Amino acid sequence: MTESPAPAPAASAASVLTARAQEVSSRIVDDILTLVRQETSSYDLPGLATGLDLLRELTVQRLGRPDHEHRYPGGECGDTLTLTYAGTGTGAGAGTGAGHVLLVGHYDTVWPTGTLAGWEQLRPSDDGRDRLSGPGIFDMKTGLAQGIWALKLARESGGPVPTVTFLFNGDEEIGSLSSRPVIEEAAQKADVTLVLEPTAHGAVKTARKGTGIFQVTATGVEAHAGLAPQDGASAITALSEFVVAAAKVAAPDRGTTINTGLFRGGSAINVVAGQATAGVDIRVSSEAEQARVDEELDAIKVSDPRVRIDIDHAWNRPPMTLNAASAPLLALAREVALDQGRASLPDTAVGGASDANFVAALGLPVLCGMGAVGDGAHAQGEFIYPDTVPAQTALVAGVLGRLARPLRG
Repeated sequence: MTESPAPAPAASAASVLTARAQEVSSRIVDDILTLVRQETSSYDLPGLATGLDLLRELTVQRLGRPDHEHRYPGGECGDTLTLTYAGTGTGAGAGTGAGHVLLVGHYDTVWPTGTLAGWEQLRPSDDGRDRLSGPGIFDMKTGLAQGIWALKLARESGGPVPTVTFLFNGDEEIGSLSSRPVIEEAAQKADVTLVLEPTAHGAVKTARKGTGIFQVTATGVEAHAGLAPQDGASAITALSEFVVAAAKVAAPDRGTTINTGLFRGGSAINVVAGQATAGVDIRVSSEAEQARVDEELDAIKVSDPRVRIDIDHAWNRPPMTLNAASAPLLALAREVALDQGRASLPDTAVGGASDANFVAALGLPVLCGMGAVGDGAHAQGEFIYPDTVPAQTALVAGVLGRLARPLRG
């Protein structure tokens, strides 16, 4: 009787996977650039629709038609799309701790439509490495392409793979207002969630700040600025006082920052402003800080009592920490990285929030920052290092392969 060949050692399988990722690197980069060239501003619904169609088409080209898909209308936001590909691994099924992986990535960007024109794509680097740049290339269209190719490589390796659900949402940059319930439901049905946001200089992100997107409205009394200024109560002046006071509520030493990023008001230059609004971005590292900020903002008084200040306390994402469910997932990712020849896979805390915050708050296993290596998120000239694309793709592919069997916890 002929004996079946012994399974390949983990190190050997890992080297084959990394070598294959290197072979197809140029094709992955081509897919990244295809996604970047379709602009998908969070506020451009037609552009978002076209971008999501392109993303679906690209996924089907690389992986075939999904076993299940659903498109969730986003209303005033971009739609959310889920594509599920059945796995071949052991231990599949809800409640086993492994077997069904949710890959989350947003296709919207912060860049207004038209930004792409004139954007220099290939940028020189002080360290001698090539850089590829484009609106949304770092945050986070590279992660989308790498995630698709990771499943493709995992399947081609011949080893078992988990069931994988891709979740592509078009409103992450404005708070995942429409997609949050879809993300939370999908995460609860999966065993593990990997968020394809960019890395922090190669590190995965295991802690993120919670975010608040507050709208502050000042309602004053309009009057002619020349004939009867004393009859007016300026909403702009009062709101300016509020903004200055709000900035003092920040406590950077405790991880709390407050930024007023939008300010609008008034109706004409010769009218005492009757109304003004401000958009305030708040970041906190703990629920205790969240409560303190709420209390202290509500306590702010402006000098003119005729002006009313209304605050919409819209806490968008809860703080994220490395919960007990996620720790074994981080350990597994580090084992994969070691098998693939990396010296280490660091993790870090960052100030930005992501859809991983929602998953972590549910007590579910999640790793964020599994995508691009580069820098400059939300800044003109954001870029990736294309020479890191194979390793990052292979890392996700290797983690997928390991998640086809139960996750040790």
